[in-house]
Amino acid sequence: MSKPLKNKPSLFDLVGGLSAIEKVHKRFYDKIYLHPWLGRFFEGHEQSAIELRQSQFMALKMGGDIQYPGMALELAHRRMYISEELLTLRQSILRESLEEEGLAEALIKRWLKIDHAFWRDIGKESMEDFLDIDLKYEKPLIIPDPDKT
Repeated sequence: MSKPLKNKPSLFDLVGGLSAIEKVHKRFYDKIYLHPWLGRFFEGHEQSAIELRQSQFMALKMGGDIQYPGMALELAHRRMYISEELLTLRQSILRESLEEEGLAEALIKRWLKIDHAFWRDIGKESMEDFLDIDLKYEKPLIIPDPDKT
């Protein structure tokens, strides 16, 4: 006779639920908004609104019973030139924020793995590929690294 399968707790539950995710994103976006390169992508956008959408999105992806009313990632990031270098920088700041919030390394790795899964939806392979996108009436957002200009 086989044993019934136990329901494993979701990553959402293991990290402490929505309130813990919101704390991470508050810390994370405090750093992002102050960053000389990444922060420029958020100019004109209210930080608390960005934190809320990111928390709802990640809570859903971590297994929480949460509604995400935001746009699809591809649409929300379509007009932005986001290179792998930017994504790597962003993820290093996310890791730092997760560590500062005291998450265990195993949970940090799982969170970052989920985060990384969406790189293909928002990242651009090259500037040439990005410039080939038909943005119609949207203005492309290309922000060079201030350390390289």
